[in-house]
Amino acid sequence: MNRLRSHSIADRFSFSGLRCLLQYSTSTAHFMVDYLIDSLGFSREEAISASTKVTHLKSPKNPDLVLNLLKQIGFDNTQIKSIVFSAPTLLSSDVDKTLKPKIRVLQDLGLSGSDLAKFIKGNRGLFNRGLDTHIIPSLDYLRRALRSDENVIRALKRSQWLLTCNTLKKMPPNVLLLRKCGLSIEKIEKFIINNPRYVLQKPEWLEEIVHRVEEELGIPRVSRMFLYGIDALASSSKSTLERKFGIFRSFGWSNSEISTMARNLPYCLSLSEAKIRNALNYFMKEIGYAPGYLASHPKLLMHSLEKRVVPRNEVLKILIEKKLNKSKQSLYAVVCLTESKFIEDYVLPYKNKMPDLYGAYNNRMRQ
Repeated sequence: MNRLRSHSIADRFSFSGLRCLLQYSTSTAHFMVDYLIDSLGFSREEAISASTKVTHLKSPKNPDLVLNLLKQIGFDNTQIKSIVFSAPTLLSSDVDKTLKPKIRVLQDLGLSGSDLAKFIKGNRGLFNRGLDTHIIPSLDYLRRALRSDENVIRALKRSQWLLTCNTLKKMPPNVLLLRKCGLSIEKIEKFIINNPRYVLQKPEWLEEIVHRVEEELGIPRVSRMFLYGIDALASSSKSTLERKFGIFRSFGWSNSEISTMARNLPYCLSLSEAKIRNALNYFMKEIGYAPGYLASHPKLLMHSLEKRVVPRNEVLKILIEKKLNKSKQSLYAVVCLTESKFIEDYVLPYKNKMPDLYGAYNNRMRQ
């Protein structure tokens, strides 16, 4: 009987403790919900979602210090709200020991204003990384590899993971591989700036891509298209590339012609399947170009049909019909002109003689 009574008392004690804990957690959560709504203009739904990451905060003291720091370095309310919503745990960070030193390093690099706000928002794990053990050594390496703070910033804008992933372990072997391929420092530098995510992969992955560029696309390492070939293969899966090859073959292209196109302009392989199909339909079925011609003039496939190729071809056809195309330039040459040069050479000279041509072209470009 006593044992049953004792058990009942214990149960009541456990239930009471649990109830107190729930009441404490609920009151803390309510505090943060109200704080985010009042201080940053969060909606109730946004505040509830963000508050679950900082339920341990019991007063506005530390969050206020964080918000004041962000305001002092130039962030507006919209930017601060975006940062806090993306990384609510920032509100519990130590301002003097954690935030200020790391933000100062980014400012010294040259990040400021909206660029700094965007970088912090996209790097929620940045403030969990050691300043002296990770962030500064990583920046020092990037400065050596890219040779200027401006280039480091350009690379960081492309891939903000450069300061949160294990850059010091992943990048050097990949850079060494590119050096062994005979690429100059300048080319490697440009490649890293444009495609930093590729040098953050395992070296085995990049080595396989390099091999495929040589074997599958037939682009030698000495070719100026070699790095473009790496980008083209790295940005698409093997199955996606095979589907794209299949589209070319369905229009009568041989493997040799596909390889010629890839060697001349690897970026053609980065086009969407729909764009490839539409371009081949237009150039081959409507204009009558052969695969061999397109393979040797692949830039035609890259331009927008609606905004560039079709309008210019219509102008060119009218001028040819009226025997006004004195330069006898091909569609390829006309398509490759800048917009201002095309208007200067092919539209404005006939504005008075053929006002309909001028009006029709302008109307088409406004669509």
